[in-house]
Amino acid sequence: MTNSFPDLEEAQVILITGSNTTEQHPIIATRLIKLQDKGAKIIVIDPRYTQIAQIADIYLRQKPGTDLAWFNGLMHVILRDNLANQDFIKERTEGFEELKAKVADYTPERVEEITGIPAEKLVEVAHLYAKAERSAIFYCMGITQHTTGVQHVWQCANLAMLTGHIGRPGTGVNPLRGQNNVQGACDMGGLPNVFPAYQPVTKDDAREKFQQAWGVEKLPAEVGMTIMEMMHGLENGKVKAMWVMGENPSLSDPDINHVNKALQAAEFLIVQDVFLSETAQLAHVVLPAASYAEKDGTFSNTERRVQRVRKAIEPLYGSKSDMEIICLVARKMGARGFDFETPQQVMAEINQLTPSYGGITYERLEELGALIWPCPNGEHPGTPFLHKDKFARGLGLFHAIDHQPPAEEPDEEYPFILTTGRIMFHYHTGTMTRRIEKLDREVPTCVIEINPADASRIGLNGKNKVRLQSRRGELIAEAKTTERVDPGVVFMPFHFVEAAANILTNPALDPVAKIPEYKVCAVRVELAE
Repeated sequence: MTNSFPDLEEAQVILITGSNTTEQHPIIATRLIKLQDKGAKIIVIDPRYTQIAQIADIYLRQKPGTDLAWFNGLMHVILRDNLANQDFIKERTEGFEELKAKVADYTPERVEEITGIPAEKLVEVAHLYAKAERSAIFYCMGITQHTTGVQHVWQCANLAMLTGHIGRPGTGVNPLRGQNNVQGACDMGGLPNVFPAYQPVTKDDAREKFQQAWGVEKLPAEVGMTIMEMMHGLENGKVKAMWVMGENPSLSDPDINHVNKALQAAEFLIVQDVFLSETAQLAHVVLPAASYAEKDGTFSNTERRVQRVRKAIEPLYGSKSDMEIICLVARKMGARGFDFETPQQVMAEINQLTPSYGGITYERLEELGALIWPCPNGEHPGTPFLHKDKFARGLGLFHAIDHQPPAEEPDEEYPFILTTGRIMFHYHTGTMTRRIEKLDREVPTCVIEINPADASRIGLNGKNKVRLQSRRGELIAEAKTTERVDPGVVFMPFHFVEAAANILTNPALDPVAKIPEYKVCAVRVELAE
């Protein structure tokens, strides 16, 4: 996120897309609704009429997989109607002429043909967002989980730069993280292409820095594999062993029939988790990990705020913290530098090697409660918002992007679009929430949402079950008629192993980020016998 939560209280217009905010980020949603009570306007653009869409001042429903087009349409209107921030564009960006030429073709009428968004509503949103003194964008995985996910994020940046709504309080581009410490994991190098603080593994000076600090002769200069690439590696023998920590790919990855075959092909599969997940059931070795309440450390949340986590109880049933497990295994394997006894010792190394965390010490966290990175030294107060005077690369780069369809579109054989997501009462693959009786009682099994017109066409009546089929597999689940989805679109949550949405989803990847296209695939829907 470019901005912190308190800083966003100055926003006058909030554009939310690809985020079911009230159900999946309720604390953030509460803040946004309070802003609305003070006069801020909320715009929601989403294929599904979510809870946050119900309270929005303006709601636009686009056809799944058409986000590039409506972004271009908004920018077309902003330029056509002289609403762009020309001073910001001139002083702080490059590539503007290319963008201008590209969006010239995306008239509101053409965008309506592609997306289904009425032309006049697109114009209304463009004016509202551009004319406000301070507008902010929020997005989540409804934007990123596409084969064009990186381009969607570029479009968010394009729109913010075109209007100058970035680098100030109450503005910015703010992705909402899907889990509570995803930001911290990425900050610490939990990605295949960077060391901690996003220092590229391909850069000689970065490798030399960590080689010296870690006492090793040579670190790889090549970018590693992403999740789906690792699965292909298991299948073709390039990857021999896998260690899975706090993740459940047997339910969360696309085309899970293929994923499970890949996991079963591993010569050695280790799973480190709190519960015996579906993936853990396939493992050769399971390492029982301690829960958040049983360990000390820090979490870095979606707004870059680093907070202390304190142990409430001792680890149960012989489990250990992730730090202890990693260090014990590393020492048994003869690795040096894994003699940490406390998370505070780990943080001391982070302070030395991770510039953005240089001033985030345990002592300061005890005193201040939390700090927002970048915080380079012990005197720095932290950074509530980014890009105040310049961007990390100097000038902000506009990307000129054409609309591209999703990797798989409906046809005669598979005439529906399936889109997936989460619901309020369950979390991710249900490993934790489905063990809680009250939550499981609220939503005990998967329910598919289908438009009444489609339900009538296939003969659905009441609580009939339907069979969903894609090119990758099939499943049976209960169906519920609702106008939360358009005709031709079905929505399905992915929390339920007995009706696992990712049996159906498409493993086609974004070519840059290598994220799968969870949000759009073609399916057939029919009554189940």
